Amino acid sequence: MSTELKNQFIDHMTINRFSRHTQKNYILAVKGLARFYNQPPDALSGEQIQKYLLYLIQEKKLAWGSVNNMLCGISCFYKNVLKWDEYRWKIPPRPRIKKLPSILSEEEVRRLFDVTSNLKHRVLLKTVYSAGLRLSEAICLRPEHIESDPSRMMIRVEQGKGNKDRYTILSRSLLPELRAYWRKYQPGEWLFPGREKNRHMGPTTAYQIYKKSKKKPVLRGAGVFMR
Repeated sequence: MSTELKNQFIDHMTINRFSRHTQKNYILAVKGLARFYNQPPDALSGEQIQKYLLYLIQEKKLAWGSVNNMLCGISCFYKNVLKWDEYRWKIPPRPRIKKLPSILSEEEVRRLFDVTSNLKHRVLLKTVYSAGLRLSEAICLRPEHIESDPSRMMIRVEQGKGNKDRYTILSRSLLPELRAYWRKYQPGEWLFPGREKNRHMGPTTAYQIYKKSKKKPVLRGAGVFMR
């Protein structure tokens, strides 16, 4: 992708308030397509794009969610930057099967916390549960988003679902845990940093933390709050 096209794409996503995470994924989707054919994206045909998507599904065996995310990025680029008619590359979405979520009881939630011995991991899970956050929202928290003044007791969530900012309740039972965590780890820019201090924990890492705790013998079943 040329610098000019990339900048146009970024401008479009910025104006439409796409999150930084979405912008990064969409740019990578277009770059992956161009790299596959070793051609600039504006030189490709709709047939080539469909063949690439079939390659991801049939050869790479990627999950539909991953392919759909790439399709969304590619679609956004061709529709809004190159001004293509979307039907030149669109493929039918896979039908979504709705299932009732499995909800943890209070006792199961308590056990989940009890088996998570690592302080950082336990505080992450407690923050998700007590504040009603998604994992993707929790890992993007910064220390300044925690408003612990007794008159406020709020957590600011930036660019959450629907790319909207909102506030949620800071539990009084969570606050002492956050303070203990802060004293031990001194996290810095991100409340839950990854291996590199200047980057937040990745979503895959966060979900693996939950899965590992969930699989320990004292707890069975998956919880709806981990999305």
